[in-house]
Amino acid sequence: MGKGSVGATHNKEKRERGKGEGNCGLKRAADPLSSPPMPAVETRNLTKIYRTYRKEAGLWGAVKGLARRQYDETRAADGVSFTIEEGELVGFLGPNGAGKTTVLKMLSGLLNPSSGEARVLGHVPWERKDELKRQFALLLGQKNALWWDLPARESLELNRAIYGIDRKDFNRIVGGLSELLVVTDKLNVMVRELSLGERMKMELIAALLHTPRVLFLDEPTIGLDVGSAKKVREFLKHYHSDHRIVTMLTSHYMQDIEELCHRVIIIDHGRIIFDGPLNTIVDRFSTHKIVNFTFEDAAARDFTAFGEITEQTPQTVLLKVPRASVAETCRAVLARDKVTDINVQEIPIEEVIRRMFQQGDSVPD
Repeated sequence: MGKGSVGATHNKEKRERGKGEGNCGLKRAADPLSSPPMPAVETRNLTKIYRTYRKEAGLWGAVKGLARRQYDETRAADGVSFTIEEGELVGFLGPNGAGKTTVLKMLSGLLNPSSGEARVLGHVPWERKDELKRQFALLLGQKNALWWDLPARESLELNRAIYGIDRKDFNRIVGGLSELLVVTDKLNVMVRELSLGERMKMELIAALLHTPRVLFLDEPTIGLDVGSAKKVREFLKHYHSDHRIVTMLTSHYMQDIEELCHRVIIIDHGRIIFDGPLNTIVDRFSTHKIVNFTFEDAAARDFTAFGEITEQTPQTVLLKVPRASVAETCRAVLARDKVTDINVQEIPIEEVIRRMFQQGDSVPD
């Protein structure tokens, strides 16, 4: 029996004993001082500082560096604090270099912090205890976890042996996940011969093979075509709905965040500047709406008085209009022109986030 099976059996026996003690005829009195359930993921002032050697130019600069070295400090994570409860799927956003991947690597135990605290399922990640390793997974969209020169199934077999997964459970999990991701016929193909989308789907299967309770996803749809990215999003939505797995998702594709996450944490220069519902950001920073008019006939029309023209053809126009003026603008255009269709849309979330970073302030809860 593999080490993972021994640990799982031991934990199951402990849970069963706990259940038995609670139902042996003596009811436990409620403890008014008992603490609330522990968050699945919790950080407190988590900080990671990188020191880099600063060398002056030229030979003399190199000589001076031998006697006295100067270093620059970069705070990749600067006092990061948040909690994530069981069953949450949270978007983790920020520009390149904001500190997203650094935080995920600390929560996965790949990096030690310079200061601060973190708990994942009650464990300190950088202590790298086996009990935690068997309950979380990290998927890095720009890193390969599967063996390049082996068929995907053989890499999954290796993970089965590492985690001590029963053969029957392994076949059931791989069969179910590969069917959901539509890659059943690719399991025996060399990983290097798979397309980027197929490879990412196999990486997802590998990450979920041991049925983790916590999943860290760093850019899972990066570089994928529209169809593959859509399939991955649909899979993640379906899997989370069925298993209520705690998920932290970083992505530069706002469609991933809009479709999957109700709550977002936004980080910039290592500091969290917002933590809350995505709608809160839209309500505060989306000051305009896009109104799309389609007209009965093609003609030259002037709309400069109604708002900012973002796109125009002889028969259509897209206007960027202040939110408070949408109804008034629609009435004015309808009174002047023969309109066959009107469509009112929110500003794309990418622009909303960009505007938020430009203002450089945090959003109150």
